[in-house]
Amino acid sequence: MALATPSPSSADIGVTGMGVMGRNLARNLARHGHTVAIHNRTPAKTEAVMAGHAHEGAFVPAETMDDFVASLSSPRVAIIMVAAGAATDAVIDELAARMDEGDIIVDCGNSLFSDTRRREAALRERGLHFVGCGVSGGEEGALWGPSIMPGGSVDAYRRLGPMFESIAAQVDGEPCCTHVGADGAGHFVKMVHNGIEYADMQVIGEAYDLLRRALGLTPAEIADIFADWNTGDLDSYLMEVSVEVLRQVDAPTGRPLVDVIVDAAGQKGTGSWTVQTALDLGVPVTGIGEATFARGLSSSAPQREAARGFEGGAEPWAIDDREAFVEDVRRALYASKLVAYSQGFNEIQAAAEAYGWDIDLGELARIWRGGCIIRAQFLGEITRAYTAAPELPLLIADDYFHDKVLAALPSWRRVVSLSALHGVPVPVFSSSLSYYDAVRADRLPAALIQGQRDYFGAHTYRRTDRDGSFHTLWATPERAEVEA
Repeated sequence: MALATPSPSSADIGVTGMGVMGRNLARNLARHGHTVAIHNRTPAKTEAVMAGHAHEGAFVPAETMDDFVASLSSPRVAIIMVAAGAATDAVIDELAARMDEGDIIVDCGNSLFSDTRRREAALRERGLHFVGCGVSGGEEGALWGPSIMPGGSVDAYRRLGPMFESIAAQVDGEPCCTHVGADGAGHFVKMVHNGIEYADMQVIGEAYDLLRRALGLTPAEIADIFADWNTGDLDSYLMEVSVEVLRQVDAPTGRPLVDVIVDAAGQKGTGSWTVQTALDLGVPVTGIGEATFARGLSSSAPQREAARGFEGGAEPWAIDDREAFVEDVRRALYASKLVAYSQGFNEIQAAAEAYGWDIDLGELARIWRGGCIIRAQFLGEITRAYTAAPELPLLIADDYFHDKVLAALPSWRRVVSLSALHGVPVPVFSSSLSYYDAVRADRLPAALIQGQRDYFGAHTYRRTDRDGSFHTLWATPERAEVEA
């Protein structure tokens, strides 16, 4: 059945791309009183939305891109919800060719921030606004209230912001949406959000693995422990999800579902982007990096098969105090999780400086308190920390979090030590502890590395006792030092 021709200039906002995320975002907007134009390259998907959800609000279906753009009120706002990359560029080109100066194109997909910066600059030259917008919360979040992270210009946010704030998750009466910063800032912070998500999921997995191996607990018993943890400092959406997964029983086999799922974790790229970008910025995100590599290792079937049966030289488990061990794992999980957040915020700080983005870290933590995948109780404390000290160079240097890390430190060391002795891989637990020890160290072996670099490459070094750069003439008998 062909769609009716929409009324011109009748929609407040439009969404093109009626996949699950696009459809749910459009429904959320309509349910909050906005008239929403909807469009899909395949009209049948638009028809399906109208057939199933027209009663939820005011929709303006469009069969063609011409009809879609014509149905938008000025200044037009069109949201793109299609696959990142070439598909997004193609839809941008279609929209831009039909739009007027001052109109706004919004990419709510998971695009790479550098692509967003390129697109924003190109459309700005044409008099159009381009907003790269992170949306977190998955399918349910898009429908019932996500965390929304729009970048782009302040002028674009004046038009777009009230609509997005109306549909975002609400915490303490505040919308989980704010203008993040210029050009690609919105997609950048969403990328780092997803990187933190990788680390958060991995440390929960490491805690589960330790409790199961060391204590012989069933998934259901570990779910009960996690449910208890979820009432305190570790209260978070991902802990809640983990409880549900661990309690699920597979109907055909009667076994715990987690035991019949193949242990090879997938990824869609945002974790890798986070790590690659951190390397470019010179920011250590070791927890996020190890979590990303752990997914890659889990999916490295030939390597894992080649190593199957390798002797580990591990000691047998013999835990005398079950409750003490469980508490040690809880504290190690909390500390490792906190390091991942701290590193993620450092990456955002570095990017803001590099790209000229005025990102309010306190506001960012505030909008992550609800709607998004990494929403957690301690984000309220992160909001407080960055609100009190916007230039805080290290989150775990904040008094509240420093005290928490110090309290967890003995447990953290015991857990990492026992894991090594018993042959249990805990890449994020251990790398996060190493990061903590490195960042607090008075001296690091980097001094030797600089000496090595100067020896074979004349890369020079700096001294502790006077200014300037220096080089030792290593090939000469005297090995004299000269100022570079």
